[in-house]
Amino acid sequence: MAAGKKVLPGFRLTLGFTLFYLCLIVLIPLSALLLKTFTLSWEQFALAVSSPRVLASYRLTFGASFLAAVTNAVFGLLVAWVLVRYQFAGKKVLDALVDLPFALPTAVAGISLTALLAGNGWVGSVLEPLGIQLAFNRNGIVIALIFIGLPFVVRTVQPVLEDVEKELEEAATCLGATRLQTFWHVILPTIAPALLTGFAMAFARAIGEYGSVIFIAGNMPMVSEITPLIIIGKLEQYDYAGATAVATVMLVISFAMLLVINALQAWQRQRGGAPS
Repeated sequence: MAAGKKVLPGFRLTLGFTLFYLCLIVLIPLSALLLKTFTLSWEQFALAVSSPRVLASYRLTFGASFLAAVTNAVFGLLVAWVLVRYQFAGKKVLDALVDLPFALPTAVAGISLTALLAGNGWVGSVLEPLGIQLAFNRNGIVIALIFIGLPFVVRTVQPVLEDVEKELEEAATCLGATRLQTFWHVILPTIAPALLTGFAMAFARAIGEYGSVIFIAGNMPMVSEITPLIIIGKLEQYDYAGATAVATVMLVISFAMLLVINALQAWQRQRGGAPS
């Protein structure tokens, strides 16, 4: 190859376009968010982001998002396993239904879940006489977040499961390993980075969810009010600086948690690639 000749032509042009696009779509809006927050004094910022109502919304938003993401990590792995490892009637239909939360408008999802889980719905009318209320409280929020986050785990884990070498499982079986031992020591380490990625994507999606939650949450201050609703309320009151302050806290916490998850993924890959 001649000196100075690049394998991929147009690198500088494409890199410049990439950086321009990234700045236009991501960095400039985030910079505007931070600049608007900086118009507040430290006392005003602390008051805006640490009032009891806002703190309660933080706990609910991140707690419900984490619980929904953990649930999706477990059952998303199960769904992906069934779709990859088994053949059965209606498999293609089930595979298509996994993508339904991607295509369904979030408001429609919220209305559908409310109609199903409310006291006069198909499920709610059966459970509420037993003292189990799923709509208009924190339970409804978690259910809505599970609904919108499940495809992220399934679609992330599914292709990795398809590429898992069956010879490794057969070798483990020949050496006397049980099915549980084979899954735990052979399959799980292989799919763990993808599973963590799906968990992170479901968690990040749940934190910012609004449309499907407001219909089923009840939106009671200090009880079932999520942080995005707090931000919307401040915007409706023309408190733009207060809204951006709360959004900035959400951004910082979410970014920190994603950094931790990415670090765990990198550690898992290094551990998987290390010689035994």
